[in-house]
Amino acid sequence: MKSKNFQQITRMPADGNLNIIIRSFFIFFFLFFFTGSFIYAQQDIEASRRATIRFGTDTEIVSLIQALTTEKNDYLDKELVTLVDGTRNQKILSGIFGFFGEREKDGLEQRAIKAITERDDEANETVLSAIEYLGRIKYAEAVPVIIKLLDTEERRFLNTAFRALGRASSADSALAEEASEYLVNYYELRDPGDDNRREVITAIGAAGSSKGIPLLADIASNTNERIPLRIAALDAIAKIGDEEGLATVLDCISTNDPNVRSAAVSALGPFSGEAVDRAILDAFRDSYYRTRIAAAQASRERKFEAAVPYLQYRAERDEVPNVRDEAIRALGQIANQEATDILGNLFTERKNPDRIRMLSAEMLMKTAADENLGKLIAELDEAKTKNQTILYNGLLKVAGETVIKGDKNLMEDLTRRFLRSGTIIEKSYGLDMAANNNFAGLSEEITAVTKDRNESIARKAHRTAEKLGIAAANE
Repeated sequence: MKSKNFQQITRMPADGNLNIIIRSFFIFFFLFFFTGSFIYAQQDIEASRRATIRFGTDTEIVSLIQALTTEKNDYLDKELVTLVDGTRNQKILSGIFGFFGEREKDGLEQRAIKAITERDDEANETVLSAIEYLGRIKYAEAVPVIIKLLDTEERRFLNTAFRALGRASSADSALAEEASEYLVNYYELRDPGDDNRREVITAIGAAGSSKGIPLLADIASNTNERIPLRIAALDAIAKIGDEEGLATVLDCISTNDPNVRSAAVSALGPFSGEAVDRAILDAFRDSYYRTRIAAAQASRERKFEAAVPYLQYRAERDEVPNVRDEAIRALGQIANQEATDILGNLFTERKNPDRIRMLSAEMLMKTAADENLGKLIAELDEAKTKNQTILYNGLLKVAGETVIKGDKNLMEDLTRRFLRSGTIIEKSYGLDMAANNNFAGLSEEITAVTKDRNESIARKAHRTAEKLGIAAANE
């Protein structure tokens, strides 16, 4: 009896179980090998890039910055800050100031200030990029430095300095008032030059202080003033958003020049009240298409529900494609039930142009994705069956950006289908869908795509796996 039991215990597994064990071993071996190789490859890339920062030429470093910009990577920021502190190379400094400025990332403030105060020892491009950087990060402490630079009236720096002063001062209300008063006086009492007047007006708006409203109102309402300056003044009034400027904006809506009219309607966005509501609705009737676009944009900014019927009419019938587009975007931003129903009808009406259907689908999936995902999948399949390539690819992009908050089963099934048997484009959007909806449960499908013969899609699968923690889990 004991012998028999012993034989049962020590007997080899059945063929099916043995196959499972063998398969599991090879899968484990592959994942271990793949994860290790991936980690070493990443380490090699990072080491190479750090070496480039330490020893590379300006051309090599600029190329690296371009790569980091494309990848939206910031892991080398500390090394780049160190590099900036120890070089006067114009290409390197301009490249790094630009890279940090676009992301509004601090860390280079003192080097930028130094470039301005010691500008005689720097290249013009370096100084300009330093000024631009300080404005982009809204560095309030730079305001006196920039004002001192403007007082020198060095023409080569005026344009960029005006712009930076407005942005930098906006971070502090007291400095914003000081900067606005300075800019108003510069405009009225000094000579910024015709090519810089618009920059001064824009800077007053960026500062955001009501101190600039009287000058802006005078410029906007002056029918003898140049049209670009009147438009810039209206835009600046809108950025400040002070009620003191509203009367001027409303007056400009009835002006003869169509460009000023459309700019005035655009400037209504931050304001409220019955007069504003009437002006926006009236603007939908303007024969100049830019005014109708401005009405749609103002409705979108204010989530103006009363404008929904007007937006529907424009989305369905306007003869200008850009007006229809802006009307659809406004419906997507307002996103009440009426607006959502209109978007659904625009999307599912197969007689509509592809452009209208794709944009409507995009807005619909941003506002009511859970309720309308089934419609998106149905129209995807219909477009593919009828070889409507442009529509199909556009709807694929919408699917790739869609985030489901509730039951994710339908989205997960579609993602799995794309990853397992899709084209390169379908796999790419499938990876987006997996990342955006946190489908870590699709690890097997994503891992399989990392072996795709297309190097680009394989790299994207690696990044998706890393984002979802799949590689870490396998490790």
